[in-house]
Amino acid sequence: MRRRPELKNYHHELQHFKLRLIVLGGIVLLGFGILIIRFYFLQITAYDHYHTLAENNRISVIPVAPTRGIITDRNGTTIAHNFFVYALEITPVKVEDLDKTIAELSKLVEISSNDIKRFNKLKARNHGFKSLPIRTHLNEVEAAKFAANRFRFPGVEIKSRLFRHYPNGKLGVHIAGYIGRINDNDITKLKKEGALSNYKGSDHIGKSGIEQFYEKRLHGKAGFQQVEINADGKAVRVLSSTAPVSGDNLTLSVDLKLQEIAEKAFGERRGALVAIQPKTGEILALVSMPTFDPNLFVGGIDTTNWRRLNESEDKPMINRALRGVYPPGSTFKPFVALAGLEAGKRMPPFHIKDPGYFILPNSTHRYRDWKVGGHGFVDIKRAITISCDTFFYGLAIELGIEKLSTFVRHFGFGKKTGIDIKGENGGLLPTPEWKMRRYKKPWYKGETVIVGIGQGYTLTTPMQLAYATAVLANRGTAMKPHLVTAITDVKTGETTPIKPVVTEQIALTESNLETVKAAMIDVTLPGGTASRVGRNAGYSIAAKTGTAQVIGIKQNEKYDEKNIAARHRDHALFIAYAPTDNPQIAIAAIVENGGHGGSAAGPIARQLMDYYLLGKLPPEPIEKKAPKVTEEATVEASAHD
Repeated sequence: MRRRPELKNYHHELQHFKLRLIVLGGIVLLGFGILIIRFYFLQITAYDHYHTLAENNRISVIPVAPTRGIITDRNGTTIAHNFFVYALEITPVKVEDLDKTIAELSKLVEISSNDIKRFNKLKARNHGFKSLPIRTHLNEVEAAKFAANRFRFPGVEIKSRLFRHYPNGKLGVHIAGYIGRINDNDITKLKKEGALSNYKGSDHIGKSGIEQFYEKRLHGKAGFQQVEINADGKAVRVLSSTAPVSGDNLTLSVDLKLQEIAEKAFGERRGALVAIQPKTGEILALVSMPTFDPNLFVGGIDTTNWRRLNESEDKPMINRALRGVYPPGSTFKPFVALAGLEAGKRMPPFHIKDPGYFILPNSTHRYRDWKVGGHGFVDIKRAITISCDTFFYGLAIELGIEKLSTFVRHFGFGKKTGIDIKGENGGLLPTPEWKMRRYKKPWYKGETVIVGIGQGYTLTTPMQLAYATAVLANRGTAMKPHLVTAITDVKTGETTPIKPVVTEQIALTESNLETVKAAMIDVTLPGGTASRVGRNAGYSIAAKTGTAQVIGIKQNEKYDEKNIAARHRDHALFIAYAPTDNPQIAIAAIVENGGHGGSAAGPIARQLMDYYLLGKLPPEPIEKKAPKVTEEATVEASAHD
């Protein structure tokens, strides 16, 4: 049966079409509504935010590093300054193939493996959009070669940068210190201090010495430039700017010529020296030998030089003047003597008969004097002059460790002096309480005996020893030691002097001071342990020599320098102030493993006093000849400190 054709229901289809049209129109209207809402959000609600983002694509804020302050000595001689250098720099994000680019650059400009290592370290620490130096100190020829080929190296450019420079090289390095590249530890510290924003655009920070201690004053305040940039990321014009504020200039109390004389006098020997103006506390010279060149650190020290310095047996990077600790030896005796006098003990004409040793009651152990057979009859003045150990053994026992330690602490022993350099060691002034805390053992009288001659647990730094000598020279008035004497604001030109600070006024009896002073003067006269130092001086010197044992010597053994390794020989110490009627300079010097203070450390101090007081320069070194042995020379060589 044939099927009848179905007739279309046009009314029904029309209804479906209208429905579809309405739905489609609703969707379109909904889409337009969403677009309108979105446009409203972008143009009205979030306009400021997206306007800023758009502007940032066109405008960039560039930090401008401030000029670091200059450091000079008391006479205006430059210790640290800045100069412009050409630096070849790469912005990593703008370079497609970094290794290939560096290889091609090496054909134009010398780039060492150390330069590449340093660049990679910087790249690892910084974002890729920051310009990083691959080579500094380009000469004009190298700069011209690159300029001619600049088009070949997108993302590479030459910049003129201020570079820190220490024109005197190794001289005074432990005073000035040095700057180095900012590392992760520095960043963490700056964040804690809330100072990180001030270091945007800066690559360096003070690492030691004055550069570190006065970092905030030397660094200055960073500036900013708002610049318009093109599609290639290059600045086309400056829209606004805030100029950086240069760091302050510092004037030090140090006399650089005096410093030079001291360092030359040490030669290849290890040791330290500190010279102070007693009335003000100004540091005139601060020596730690050996030294190193601070310029190595400015651009980033290479591995070879770092290992050479860090692994050296001589430890040149350690500031021995502040961090080196040594037994004071016989240089401690004037202070022990003064403690005895102030306590009413050993007052002249009191004297002992020295048999060459000291024995505690109910003991058989002999604490030996340096002179076999002893010195005969000795009073307190002569005990200092000839450095009689036996006299001070007995005095220390009579005083007791508590009274002795309490008194000498006033002179700075066992505590930091507060000098304006970080890292100072406080030394050690032992007490029974300290020993119990440290070793869980009681204090023995025998330990008090050897404290009397500056041995045993007693440790001091050259800085402390110089400070104590200056306090003694200043008749009990203690002045805080300091290196910076004036700070100059570069912006205003105003100079602010640093006023001397009295840290303590020790009540001392004039007659006791005169007794110790007279004894120390005799040390530099014929018969004293430093007669060589005082010979033909032209001014009066009060001094004390000393030796500090590096290794112990058994009861019945004799110290024989010839049979002891060089680094195990006694340290040579020397303290002095001059002129005695109006002290202008106080000095403490130590020559490591130098033997006797009068022959090793004393002559160094004498050169400094001659120059500072008389303007006399030391003679130029000449070829040494065998010395003529005289009776006086024989006596001097055999004398102990």
